[in-house]
Amino acid sequence: MSCAPALLIEHVTHAYGERVALDDVSFTVARGSCTALLGLNGAGKTTLFSLVTRLFAARRGRISVFGFDIDRDPGEALRRLGVVFQARTLDLDLSVAQNLRYHAALHGLGGREAKARGAEMLARMELSGRAGEKARHLSGGQMRRVEIARALLHAPRLLVLDEPTVGLDINSRAGILRHLRALVAQTGLTVLWATHLLDEVEPTDEVVVLHKGRILATGSAQVVIAAQGKKDIGGAFSALIAEPATADAESPQ
Repeated sequence: MSCAPALLIEHVTHAYGERVALDDVSFTVARGSCTALLGLNGAGKTTLFSLVTRLFAARRGRISVFGFDIDRDPGEALRRLGVVFQARTLDLDLSVAQNLRYHAALHGLGGREAKARGAEMLARMELSGRAGEKARHLSGGQMRRVEIARALLHAPRLLVLDEPTVGLDINSRAGILRHLRALVAQTGLTVLWATHLLDEVEPTDEVVVLHKGRILATGSAQVVIAAQGKKDIGGAFSALIAEPATADAESPQ
């Protein structure tokens, strides 16, 4: 297990009835990396995250977290996983601290440990002064940071986030990504976040491009950009997902 990647996705296929959402998807997420899963709405990002978090079972393929198979050893796999879903999941009538304590109890953390871990995570998210406030009084960006703090309470080694910045203003988006990259740099946490917002990707990030249920490219953003002969990730992404011209369209009339 010591050399296993943080996340292994191997020949995963999933369908809703006759509609194929993921088609033979394979990639790895390296330990200690900050990786963006890039794809348009409907690309299959949320389906993939639902499989990784075991909300759904894959029709075919294998998923493992730090070497632990999500189907054969779900307890060990999920223990190493922290999750922030796209939909907001805080109880708005509870305080920030109460939201964290409730979640900590679900992971078997005792009161003293839960309080200490909660304080530590809120400090990392620069929210120590908001612990006593009801969640409904927070801004959208602050709610997201609380959800990240909550997901880290049980000290996971891999944090996955599904479109965590959707609906936020540009400053809140930048702040969340700054916090995530700091966690990677300072703690060795592995982060995988799904997004369709190409401006969130920095050249040093790893990227996985998912389009219509298939993987089109993986690697560092710099490598993916260079491979497409473009100047930035937006140009590289557009080139990757461009539909090839048909023979009829190319032939002169």
